[in-house]
Amino acid sequence: MQPVERRILVKVANMYYVENLKQSEIAERMGIDRTTVSKYLKKALRDKIVKITVESDSFDELEADLERRFGLKEACVVPKSYDMQFIKEQMARAGLRVIRRIMGDGKVVGLAWGTTISELAKFAEQEKNTALDIDFVPLDGGPESIESEYHVNTICYQMARAFSARSHYIYAPAIAKTAEIRQAIVQDINYEKISAYWERLDIGIVGIGAPVKSSNLVWAGSFGREAIESLATTGAVGEICSVFYDINGHEVQTPFSDRIIAVGLEKLRQLEYSIGLAASREKVPAIMGALRGKLINVLITDEETAKILLNE
Repeated sequence: MQPVERRILVKVANMYYVENLKQSEIAERMGIDRTTVSKYLKKALRDKIVKITVESDSFDELEADLERRFGLKEACVVPKSYDMQFIKEQMARAGLRVIRRIMGDGKVVGLAWGTTISELAKFAEQEKNTALDIDFVPLDGGPESIESEYHVNTICYQMARAFSARSHYIYAPAIAKTAEIRQAIVQDINYEKISAYWERLDIGIVGIGAPVKSSNLVWAGSFGREAIESLATTGAVGEICSVFYDINGHEVQTPFSDRIIAVGLEKLRQLEYSIGLAASREKVPAIMGALRGKLINVLITDEETAKILLNE
């Protein structure tokens, strides 16, 4: 390449990067060929006349570490905060961005219930979304004593409306009062319909609970604090869709295992995308168990929880 004046490199770089002219347009204006323009642009980079920077989210490295450490398809980290509601809203927004990217016509998307996933559904309704030929189905029964906005059927309805899709409902509690009642429910035509969709699941969106006094199952009135405390002897560290598991993600037997109405953990392991939304220090063992057991392959959490997980 013939020596070229610095001012020519600056002029060509400005036309390309600032004025957004095509290389062919620059060639015509400068009276040179397109190949020469390309060489000038490369030299401008080498000579540091042009410096290209990529804006990086401060959590990119943290997300990459989580993905490598736990073999995740994707990790999304949101800012930490003393306000748990703020964290839930940020996780919900992040979750919505993920599912909008991976959902497509013909998919079956399963949803659990809870406050964070309820936020996700609310945000979805507020957005303009492309209409999709999708079925939204509950992944477990809906507690009878919670507010309707957190109920799994409400969440399915909101998500379907947001994407002009179809919603399906389950007419059963998350945990039946007796094993006999559960047996009767699973023989009902509604359960047969929902469980048939479970067999076709492509994407699951779940919360991750911890067996503590403030757990969702206590809050929802499924059982009392004493029942949660009794789980200490079982080795349970976490819960997804009302099914409890140990630190390695293996299901543990509890006094209410024969009363649960929900998709199985094994099915979650098989999904193309199993997305877990959870954050807080007290949930770290539950999240760790879900990660080790491959119950989720996408994690959405906050900065503080992510750092604790990586240091465990």
